[in-house]
Amino acid sequence: MFALSNVRHRYGDRIALAVDDWRVAQGEHWLVIGPSGSGKTTLLHLLAGVLRAQAGTVSVAAQDLGQLSQAALDRFRGRHIGIVLQRLHLVGSLTVARNLLLAQYCAGLQQDRRRVDAVLRDLGIAEKAEAYPRELSHGQAQRVAVGRAVLNRPRLLLADEPTSNLDDVNCAQALDLLVKQAEQCGATLLIATHDARLKARFDHQLSLPTQS
Repeated sequence: MFALSNVRHRYGDRIALAVDDWRVAQGEHWLVIGPSGSGKTTLLHLLAGVLRAQAGTVSVAAQDLGQLSQAALDRFRGRHIGIVLQRLHLVGSLTVARNLLLAQYCAGLQQDRRRVDAVLRDLGIAEKAEAYPRELSHGQAQRVAVGRAVLNRPRLLLADEPTSNLDDVNCAQALDLLVKQAEQCGATLLIATHDARLKARFDHQLSLPTQS
């Protein structure tokens, strides 16, 4: 589903990420684990095309992301990649439903309110469709962010520290939510975290050392 080959990324003189060869099949669920400074977020941003690799090749769904123009990369991301960031980045001036419709618009897809309503029902927050982000609990806002990420039925679902600062019960619920939504889309799931509680749930794991 995606492949990284001889990827290197630096911030100044510091190597932020070094991956020689890593290939993941469609539908697999992976945990990327490592301490702060190991390059987890950088890795997710490279896979999402938010960053471009300074060296090496990043391919998603057989597409070399480095060969796309910025406009084409934005469209590709919107249609094939769902992202749940640690900071949820919901648009405060838009309702929950319109936050999701925005994901379709940015991907160049026809806006489909029925699809939005179906996703919100599946996430158990259909009654929040016309609410604003400030009116949501953290758990509800997280569900909206997941809904936005899976709305366009992505082939790759990325999540950055989705269980950070959650107690054990809410940690398990957040993880169950991501796994369920990935399975419904048939998406490859990649979670980056330093949260060791998640390790028991994943057969596929990549451990990143702190870079020097």
